[in-house]
Amino acid sequence: MTEMLLAADVTAETSHMLFLSVVTFLLAMFLTPMYTYFAYKYKFWKKQRSSSTTGEKLTVFNKLHANKFKRHIPTMAGIIGVVAITVTTLLFNLDRAETWLPLAALVGGAIVGLIDDVINLRGTGTGTAGMRTSVKFLLITLIGAVLGWLFYVKLGYTSVHIPYVGDLTLGWWIIPLFTFAVVATGNAVNITDGLDGLAGGLLAISFVTFGAIALFQSQFALAAFCFSVSGALLSYLWFNIYPARFFMGDVGSFAYGVALGVVAMLTDTLFLLPIIGLLFVVEAGSSLIQITSKKLRGKKVFISAPIHHHLEAIGWPETKVTMRFWVIAAVCGAIGFWMAVSGGHI
Repeated sequence: MTEMLLAADVTAETSHMLFLSVVTFLLAMFLTPMYTYFAYKYKFWKKQRSSSTTGEKLTVFNKLHANKFKRHIPTMAGIIGVVAITVTTLLFNLDRAETWLPLAALVGGAIVGLIDDVINLRGTGTGTAGMRTSVKFLLITLIGAVLGWLFYVKLGYTSVHIPYVGDLTLGWWIIPLFTFAVVATGNAVNITDGLDGLAGGLLAISFVTFGAIALFQSQFALAAFCFSVSGALLSYLWFNIYPARFFMGDVGSFAYGVALGVVAMLTDTLFLLPIIGLLFVVEAGSSLIQITSKKLRGKKVFISAPIHHHLEAIGWPETKVTMRFWVIAAVCGAIGFWMAVSGGHI
């Protein structure tokens, strides 16, 4: 009898979770024409960067994507998903232990990204065309630190699980670890957002994977949040797959990236995040390698960084890069879920 009641409870929670994902998808689809109207009326055109973070001209990048900027594709479409997720979470899925932090992360990251996007739109189009990297890093770090403090003090988390090993008690050191996870993931997703459909697809797969983990951990509200995010991302992908109608902008990439880092901490799967989100690690790592090599050796390792631009430069069509990355992400998600099951997370 107990097992039957438990099964019925899981079925009800799963139905609720899927319901929220569909509601978020439909709400995002409903909001999209409103965004599109204002985006084209007020010309939310993403400006083309003329120089990298190291100051050199982006010759290869600009050559590869010249046609996109000629088409005047609007940015900041990530705000659609942020609004849709926020509304569904506040109305149907607000839970102090499971959804307060990821929702705060989503909104906080979105605010930082929105500021950056507005600067990009209002700027002259020179340089990196946006907020200074150091300022963005500082703001995201502040968000991570505040959320990390809440994670430790209010929710009482003091340890992190290492797959196949066990729990490592950190005490208040969990705060800087939490902050690192948020900052690293937020920046990695922001770096990855460079091809039509790339970041959106990778994020959708990652959130579905963490949603499944949360579901098996009986964190039903957190699972519902993850699937709500996936619903919003599927709506975005409908318009963002090649050729993209609009870009998510920093408002989307930082929002989703910061929230993903928080979800990994809440499911106690931080050490699985680099596996489930392997391509985010590869993308950010390739940029770091490129910058370090240019500063120390005065030479490039890649034709253009991050690595998706390098693959374009050697002849891969944009769609091939995106879809092959999706396939790799799906495999990594399956491996990460299996490790969560076999490694003691579930």
